[in-house]
Amino acid sequence: MKTIGNYFFALTRQHQFAPFVKFSCYSKFISLLPPRFKNAINYITAKNNTLLIALSHPGFKIEIDNNRDLLKSLLKDISKYDPLCNFSDITKITTFISNFNIQNLQAEKQNETIPYYEELSSGQFDTENIDDDLKAIFDKIKQDIKCNQR
Repeated sequence: MKTIGNYFFALTRQHQFAPFVKFSCYSKFISLLPPRFKNAINYITAKNNTLLIALSHPGFKIEIDNNRDLLKSLLKDISKYDPLCNFSDITKITTFISNFNIQNLQAEKQNETIPYYEELSSGQFDTENIDDDLKAIFDKIKQDIKCNQR
């Protein structure tokens, strides 16, 4: 019986799914980098034998530009471990600052999923027959309810 891995392997070998293989290779390349570089990279793509690395901050650009030898050695090493990730055609590495920031996009998605509900309570309940301490607490709750009623 075939496993899901076998089906996935067969699907990724088809021509229309070639970008997924490239994406997984880029992800493997990023996973090999030191943690400070992982946080700096927004995304990676290749075009015309050039590896394009989009960075989130100009300070990271200087640091990665100074460590191009590390990036080139990792490109050579990854093809040894995964033959599908063949970066032998890459001759040049270019870094640039991207206006697109993944962290901002994730924060926006998180803010969009926070549910906001209308206040259903009217804040009218009897507080005359209870202690003064509890009465003060209930009065505070009444004020909060009235503030939430918009």
